[in-house]
Amino acid sequence: MIRSELVAKIAEENPHLTLRDVEAIVSTIFDEITSALAEGRRVELRGFGAFSTRARDARTGRNPRTGTAVKVDAKRVPYFKPGKELREKLNEDK
Repeated sequence: MIRSELVAKIAEENPHLTLRDVEAIVSTIFDEITSALAEGRRVELRGFGAFSTRARDARTGRNPRTGTAVKVDAKRVPYFKPGKELREKLNEDK
């Protein structure tokens, strides 16, 4: 599902909200999750999962085209850990 499909689905299920309102709500949620992660905080959505960041150390990588060594800087990457309810939902028998 892409962002526009999510907005359309929420708008369909909530006819009292305009499409513009739903787009603002979805953007605000994503912006807040992004801001919290950028500040190093953890975001937990009960029943869905938790977003956090993990540190990656600096390393030497390889350019796949030429094979030359390339310095890769240390960085933080997003990490998602699914919640128990989400894992159960994915693995229930159909």
